[in-house]
Amino acid sequence: MESQSPTTTPHLERKLGPVMLWGLGVGYVISGMYFGWNLGLEQGGTLGLAIATAFVIIMYLTFTFSYTEMACAIPKAGGAFDYAYQALGKQGAFFAGMAQNIEFIFAPPAIAFAIGAYLHLFLPSVSILTIAIIAYLVFTALNVYGIQAAATFELFITILAVLGLILFFFATGPSFSWDHLKINALPHGWTGVFAAIPFAIWFFLAIEGVANVAEETINPQRNILVGFGSALLTLVVLCIVTFALSIGVNGWETVVYDTSTGQVSDSPLPLALSHLMGHGHWVYRIISFIGISGLVASFHGIILAAGRATYEFGRMGFAPAVFGKIHPRFKTPANALLINTAIGIIALLTGKTAEIITIACFGALTLYVLSMISMIRLRQKQPDLVRPFRVPFYPASPVIALVISLVALISVTIYNHWLALIYAGILLVAYIWFTFRYKEANHEN
Repeated sequence: MESQSPTTTPHLERKLGPVMLWGLGVGYVISGMYFGWNLGLEQGGTLGLAIATAFVIIMYLTFTFSYTEMACAIPKAGGAFDYAYQALGKQGAFFAGMAQNIEFIFAPPAIAFAIGAYLHLFLPSVSILTIAIIAYLVFTALNVYGIQAAATFELFITILAVLGLILFFFATGPSFSWDHLKINALPHGWTGVFAAIPFAIWFFLAIEGVANVAEETINPQRNILVGFGSALLTLVVLCIVTFALSIGVNGWETVVYDTSTGQVSDSPLPLALSHLMGHGHWVYRIISFIGISGLVASFHGIILAAGRATYEFGRMGFAPAVFGKIHPRFKTPANALLINTAIGIIALLTGKTAEIITIACFGALTLYVLSMISMIRLRQKQPDLVRPFRVPFYPASPVIALVISLVALISVTIYNHWLALIYAGILLVAYIWFTFRYKEANHEN
């Protein structure tokens, strides 16, 4: 038997074009339009969440195009980890990579729970947790099977979710009233703006995952820009219209509290429609059914991105080497996908979905801060690096993203100090292992 040469070592395959990247970029995020964001209304009211969302949109616009510059120049599966490695060295790369892994690993459990809660309505004999775990196993298997199949499914389910939102817009548009946006618009004063930030972030969380499929993208220097840009602009439009029409139907409280139970609901679109046409109307039923596609798109897409992030962490020696292996038949990071799923299921078993979302937000904001520092540092450190795309208005763009990300990170920490300690604890334990691992590797060398 011939020994395997370096050229035959399993590697990621380039199969994704700009349309697939658009589907991934929108798909990673679109569940945020269907559930969860409305909980920020309880914190900040219409005005509080609107202000938080406006700043978050500015943050994501400046961040995404700054991030795209690095993704086109350094098209690697690790995304922020690889950019920080070149700009800040191994220490900075470790924290950027860990933040990215925490974001991508802890966001799916919350979405899986929402999928379970939704399907439980149709399958009352099956528990929410059981459905959530089955969803994890099914979509992990699809991701292990191959990038082409996974991305094609993601594109299809994302288009379906977008069509569901468009149907919602047509259904609620005629009943929209500006006066409804003014009802109890700032119930907790200006502090509500800061408390609403994590829910505003939920509108866009994980869009940066587009960069993690760079090694599977055809002509990444061009197509990543097209995919990133088109996905972000699509999401900004969907976010603004969804926010305005949901609340404009009958005020923010009607899309937070379920009048039939008096309980808080994280499904704003069905609540808005229920005040217009009732639960039996065909539009209500279709949009409620399509809503599951938005959850599945984000769940499946983030699992895909998380696998690449963990794979790069292992490939570069920052995690056990087994996670940096590519499946010889499917050409996917199967081991990384499996460990992420195991961690996600453990997180599911805690039942703390709101807390899990917040920890994912901590990871995302840390990633944004370190990525913008890396971007500025790379401009200084490697001025001759080939950059197929350069972010407009440099250095204003990365500086604006950096400042807003820092303010958001501080705000989320203030309002969730215990979760901040848990997040810091995860980073500390991982860093101790990383430091020991690196010393051991250097000693062996």
